Amino acid sequence: MTFYSGFSLTNDKHFFDAYISHSDYTVAGFSYGAIKAALHAVNTNSRIDTLQLFSPAFFQNTKSSFQRLQLASFFSDPENYCKRFIQGCFAPGEIQDVDVNIGTIEELNELLKFVWDESLVQKILDKGIRIEVYVGLKDRIVNAAEARDFFLNYATVTSLPNANHFLQECK
Repeated sequence: MTFYSGFSLTNDKHFFDAYISHSDYTVAGFSYGAIKAALHAVNTNSRIDTLQLFSPAFFQNTKSSFQRLQLASFFSDPENYCKRFIQGCFAPGEIQDVDVNIGTIEELNELLKFVWDESLVQKILDKGIRIEVYVGLKDRIVNAAEARDFFLNYATVTSLPNANHFLQECK
């Protein structure tokens, strides 16, 4: 099983243990890592049976002013940006310990400007790879409803009504 972590994160796979398929032929990713996992699935010749996307980064419908603000905030203070980002990932629940490894402005730019489109997803499906998507509907990082609606046409989508970006149940 190959796992791709979220933006500026390491060792975050354990948050998804309840959902992860531990098969040697599974590729999974969380948030920004979902982008990396999907691109890996498209570009590899290795066998993959299942692609699991946990809270996939989905910003294609955000305004360019939002993207510019995110990039400027990161550029001016990467550590504070990541701290606020982690807080947002756990909201409205309790913040948990997570390993942070400050990412790069290039990675954040890729995350914010990545577009999930039919042709990319179809290439994955054409390789015989099953796609599973998990979204928390109390996610304060991405628009989970838009992500869910997009992926419903291509994947098995699990919507968790009371879960945050880390798919943790919130009260």
